[in-house]
Amino acid sequence: MSHDQNDAGADDAGDDRGQNGGETGNPHDDVFSFPLSSIEIMARNHAILCTVGFLILLPLGVLLARYARTFTRRWFWGHAVMQLVISGPVIFAGWAMGNRTANKLELEMLHDPHQQIGIALLALYVTQLLLGTFIHYVKMPTLFRGHRPPQNYLHVALGLAIIALAGYQVHYGLYTEWDFATEGLHHVPKSAMHAWLALIIVFWVLYFLGMALIPRQFSAEKEGRQQMHRTGKEDPDSHVDG
Repeated sequence: MSHDQNDAGADDAGDDRGQNGGETGNPHDDVFSFPLSSIEIMARNHAILCTVGFLILLPLGVLLARYARTFTRRWFWGHAVMQLVISGPVIFAGWAMGNRTANKLELEMLHDPHQQIGIALLALYVTQLLLGTFIHYVKMPTLFRGHRPPQNYLHVALGLAIIALAGYQVHYGLYTEWDFATEGLHHVPKSAMHAWLALIIVFWVLYFLGMALIPRQFSAEKEGRQQMHRTGKEDPDSHVDG
């Protein structure tokens, strides 16, 4: 075989490697050219569960409260069911899967920012649930006379902070933690990164658009206070829960 033929064969082999996602190809285009390892499957399932819980279900509960409260006084239970009954099992399952993945990798506890933020998010989520329960059931009508107490503002701020921190956490997991934990065997597909960006943009746009309804909300709350003053007792459906 001539030297030229050898060169041609090498070029063809290089082209094949590039087309099949080898070193010369785009790593993001060859995500599943061979099966995921068991540790990658665990990490992927952890990522999916936590993304669904923190960036889809919790934001839906926030938006439900933001929009529904301007049209009905009976919005609380829909919000509560979404944040606890629906989101809770998904979030705790995602955390458990992440813990199993870290144990299988034999990582030290809280050894990197992803683990540290994960524990912080879980603690904040539980705190938020307890705070929301306290706000709903512990009323102080003689102290605030139907006005929104300080803990309600804390509840709103904490909820938004959780979603913002969760957005950073998922980004860190996609762009940094995945390659570290799996040693870059498969790269995160660009579609996952695009989905992350879309979830962030959609939520914050809808939330800030919903703030345009705040005057309507305040008007309804004012009407509830006036009714309380006229009757001398508080309407249970006029509670300012958040």
